[in-house]
Amino acid sequence: MIWKHPLPLEQLNAVSERTLNTALGIEFTEIGPDFIQAKMPVNEHTVQPFRILHGGASAALAETLGSVASLMCLDDPTTHAGVGVELNCSHLRGVPEGGMVIGTAKPYRLGKKIQVWNMEIHNEQGELVCVSRLTIAVVEQKR
Repeated sequence: MIWKHPLPLEQLNAVSERTLNTALGIEFTEIGPDFIQAKMPVNEHTVQPFRILHGGASAALAETLGSVASLMCLDDPTTHAGVGVELNCSHLRGVPEGGMVIGTAKPYRLGKKIQVWNMEIHNEQGELVCVSRLTIAVVEQKR
């Protein structure tokens, strides 16, 4: 198991209230030994004018997953934080309004100063919609 400070799904979803996660309908659904998963509806809040999933919404889901996963892997989250320094997304398939996407984050590297996370977003049929990589810098928190 990669998690040093795992949080229960209920707590992850509770701390997401009144954030971008709430606005986009992102809900954490599963934490496995080396992955975290969340779902997001494709609706009026996450589509672009052609009524398909907006790439920015996919990016927000990817960064949310990677950032939360990073937090749970820190040696000491009271003294250090993970901050995103680079996000790359490749959008592979459209998802029409009315659907749901499921994102999964897994680590490529969990270093003391740098973490690199891979996120895959699939539609409800299991087809790959977006692949993403998030680089996180682990920095000391300023008091």
